[in-house]
Formats: sequence, structure tokens, C-alpha cells
Amino acid sequence: MSHPTDFRPIGASLYVLPVTNRMPLKFGREVVTRVNCARVCIRVRGRDGREVEGWGETPLSVTWVWPSTLSYEVREQAMHTFCLQLAERWAGFEVMGDVIEVGHAFQRDVLPGLLDELNTARGLDEPMPWLAALVCCSAFDVALHDAFGQLGGKPVYQMYGPDHLNRDLADYLVPAEGSAVSFDGLYPRDFFVSPVPVRIPVWHLVGGVDAIGPEDLTGQEPNDDYPVLLRDWIRRDGLRCLKFKLRGDDAAWDYARAVRIGKIAAELNVPWLTADFNCTARDPQYVIDILDRLLAEHPRIYGSILYVEQPFPYDLHKYPIDVHGISARKPLFMDESAHDWKHVARGRELGWSGVALKTCKTQTGALLSACWAKAHGMTLMVQDLTNPMLAMLPHVQLAAHVGTIMGVEANASQFYPEASRAEARVHEGLYRRRDGQLDLTTIRGAGFGYRLDEIGRTLPAPAASFGALEAVPVK
Repeated sequence: MSHPTDFRPIGASLYVLPVTNRMPLKFGREVVTRVNCARVCIRVRGRDGREVEGWGETPLSVTWVWPSTLSYEVREQAMHTFCLQLAERWAGFEVMGDVIEVGHAFQRDVLPGLLDELNTARGLDEPMPWLAALVCCSAFDVALHDAFGQLGGKPVYQMYGPDHLNRDLADYLVPAEGSAVSFDGLYPRDFFVSPVPVRIPVWHLVGGVDAIGPEDLTGQEPNDDYPVLLRDWIRRDGLRCLKFKLRGDDAAWDYARAVRIGKIAAELNVPWLTADFNCTARDPQYVIDILDRLLAEHPRIYGSILYVEQPFPYDLHKYPIDVHGISARKPLFMDESAHDWKHVARGRELGWSGVALKTCKTQTGALLSACWAKAHGMTLMVQDLTNPMLAMLPHVQLAAHVGTIMGVEANASQFYPEASRAEARVHEGLYRRRDGQLDLTTIRGAGFGYRLDEIGRTLPAPAASFGALEAVPVK
């Protein structure tokens, strides 16, 4: 089967947009003060010869994708090099099909070999991991989906059905053994919620080095128009959901942090909490002990914890930890471990009850993982990679369409709000949280509804441009 909106990539350009944090953000054992965002333009040619462009963006979050003893600069340079190589390979990727076919084929047939080539050539003591490769690839994949929508002249989420996709989900997904699930005749749109909300609850991130109260202030905090202390954030943005990062290897600190934040939440009528152990715990009992102690000593705080996020290391094959004891107490969500639907399937066997999706692991992969998880009764969440600028729009649309346990995490407005000033002039409700929600009503038009011409951001010269994109105008 084929459709008029089938296409193949014919060009790709990469732009690097550096962003500086107004406040530091702790990932695992590292503290982040800056990040480079990869913005990508992909040009595609449809079966009828028409050519259109699509845009995508993601932060290249070095510390999240690649926890390591290697220096930040060495890892950052490796990811930058990989993005340059991806631009060249995408521009010459001679696969014609719908967006899922093309995106899936690239991740299956090109991405693994390209990662092996990079790691062999650089000879690093610790090779760049698959998660880092996915994040680098995601800006290109998101751009591919935007181009798909541009070619069809529709919002891209209206195109994930049989009118525009050549294959059903059975060609990509395999049900869990022994389940009654079948993907025959089903498409991603069959797993979307209806009606799609235009306002969704937003989660605020309390980082591991964030100031909670005045006693935490160091005098180094920024003097600008944005809050610093947690109570001020809650009052300004009407927050209803708080996610707090824990250490995962210091039970006394983690417990005290949970109690302190939980008391502020109760004081200001914030009903929902979630705990993120940052992949550093090694034993389920560590998490169980903290949860059980909260239940015994602070039952209101325990009751407010909606779910627990990724306490254990990324690699499920290396660390096949049985987590049923945790998920019996609270929903337990995979994040860094959920590279694709096969990892989600393995996680379900081990006792994980939910999946935290991210567009930074590719839009194609997020859609397939969402469908597999929902078909098997798993709950979804859509988590942030501190997405600024264009990266915010696909991120929030994924959450709105697939349906989550509670809204979406969005913390770029905390850690680098000024980075999105141009985009916020058009989509204010995405970058300024009000009444504990994000407002998606400004998203409209084909693809991801960016409204690029109205945003009018001036981009730097491209870091790379291949194929039919040498003359792409800067937008």
C-alpha cells in the first residue's frame, strides 16, 4: 500500500543553539549549567514530486543520556559529531514511505551502525550509549514528522491513521506472550484520547540543588523576574503537581527531602507529588523503606505521591531488577530504561507499571511505545528534558494526545525561561504556566503547528547542511 503523502528525505540542516541556565539543575551526580539544543530542518520529496520542510529540536542533554566519568566536554563533543554525521545520513536516506516507515527504518538500519562507527573512531574509554544516539536522532525524527504534516497540509496527529499510514501496528509491535492483545488493523490514532485537551496540568521540577526555603539561599541566586523559592513558584504559577529529585544513595537525605517538600505541598494545597530517584538506587528495598516510612509517619505525603520514577540504572538487561515490591505500593514508571517498546515489554515483565515517554527518544519511538504500553494496560506519563523553544511543542502535544496519568512535566520556564522568549510571543501559554496548567490553544496549522513565520527567530549559520538544503532560508 502507498499514499500520496509518502516521502523520502532529500536534505538536512543542523543548527546548534546554546542555552545557559538561570539556575543549576542536578542530573544524577552531575550539576548542569548549560546545554546545546540541536535544531534540525529536513526537506522531503513526496511521491508526487512536491517538496516541503519540517523542523525539529531537542536539548542535547549530556548528563542525562550519558552518565559517565568522562568530562562533560568530551561527551558533548561526541554528541555534536554524531549530530553532524546524522545530518549527512538523513539527507541521503533513500527510503520512500510514510513517516513511521521512514523513521523506523532509519533507527533499525542506520542508527546502530552509525553509533558503532562513532565509538570505534573516537576510541573512548566509555562508548557513547544508545540513549545518547536516540536523543541526537530525535531532532531529525521530529522534523520528519513535522514534514509529514506539512506534506499532508494537516496537524500531524490527524495523520497517524490508515488514510496516511501504509502499515498497521502489527508490522511494528509484538504483543506480550500470553496476552490477548492484537495490533492487527490498529494505528497510533486508535490509542489517542478524545477529545484532545487544550489545557493540561503541568508538573514543576524541584531539582536536587534547588532552594526550598530562605535558609537554602546562598546569595548566588539570580536577581530577575522569576521566582527562586518553592513557595513562590507554587503561588505564582498556581502549581498542583510537584516532582522532586532524590539522590537514590542517601536514604536519610532522600527521606528528609520528601518530607520537607511534602509539608510545603500540604500547606499550599498542592495535591500531587512524584519522586524521581535519578537512576542511582540499586536495591528495591531502598525505595520500599522510604515509601513505607512515609506511609507510617506522614500518610498525607505518602497519599500525595502519584507515582515513582526510574529509581534504577538504565540498562534493563544488565540490571534486570524485579520491582514488583515497589509497584505494589505505588505506580512505578520507566524513563531512561524505556528506549523503545521492546524495553517497555521487558520492564513490564520485571514489574514496572508505567512508562514515561519522551519525544527526545524520537517521536516515532514514543508513538510505538505509547501504543504498546496502552494496549497492555500500562499507564503513561510524558516527561521533560527541560525542553525550550520549538522542543516544547511536540512534547506537550504528545502528552495531550496519548493521555497521561496527570498532565505533562515542563520545566524550561524554571531553568532557562529567557531562551524561549521568541516562541513565547506566539505560544505564551506553553512557556508561562498559569493555574497549574499549560495552554495549547495557540498550536495550529500543519505539522506540529509551530507558526515559525510568526515566531521569527533568527538562527545562526548552520553547523551542517547536506542535500537539497544548502539554500534553506534562516527562520
